[in-house]
Amino acid sequence: MPSKSTLHPMCLLALSLGLLCAPVWAEKADRDKPMHIEADTMRHDETKQLTQFNGGVVAVKGTLVLRADRMEVQQDTQGKQVAKLWAAPNERVFFRQKREGLDEFTEGEAEMAIYDNQADVVTLIQRAEVRLLRGAQLADQIHGEKIVFNNTTEVMTVDGQKQVRPTAGQTAGQATERNQRVRAVLTPRQNAATPQAAPTAPTAPTLRTSPSVGESKKP
Repeated sequence: MPSKSTLHPMCLLALSLGLLCAPVWAEKADRDKPMHIEADTMRHDETKQLTQFNGGVVAVKGTLVLRADRMEVQQDTQGKQVAKLWAAPNERVFFRQKREGLDEFTEGEAEMAIYDNQADVVTLIQRAEVRLLRGAQLADQIHGEKIVFNNTTEVMTVDGQKQVRPTAGQTAGQATERNQRVRAVLTPRQNAATPQAAPTAPTAPTLRTSPSVGESKKP
């Protein structure tokens, strides 16, 4: 949702299925926190170990916040939980998490999100967007079709999208593919420990003495 600091990438391949490599550095303590969930309705199937939440879903796990219209939590026999979240029509799932040891937050939105609590990975799918906030200021912003946060390896990947657009005389099934690149805006980080050099004062021009008015010329 892109050096190992945040969304500042070591590589940005803005191609048809471009890949953006970036560290995330989410709050480490979030992984071991319980998840608190609120919704309009809930249904639990003990046989399938599946819990469904519908309507105004809000899930909080430490500094991690997820908001969606619908969420399903699947648990296996080892206790691994995977949460899938869907947005309401024309809306997007919302994701927000604090960065480790900094007054910075990572926000993301997409039509669908998947959270794997054991691997500590958040995946944003379709119309995905990630924003890095330094305090209240927007710093970095990334758009793609699929954005994956791996908080264990501290890496984020962004994939572009292949869109199909019909040309004249074609149906949707006959349409050709059009590449849509990953888009990113990355703001340089200011280093407070390095003082800025003072501007150099302009150098005054050297003055030359003019000859006296009326001074006679030598033959």
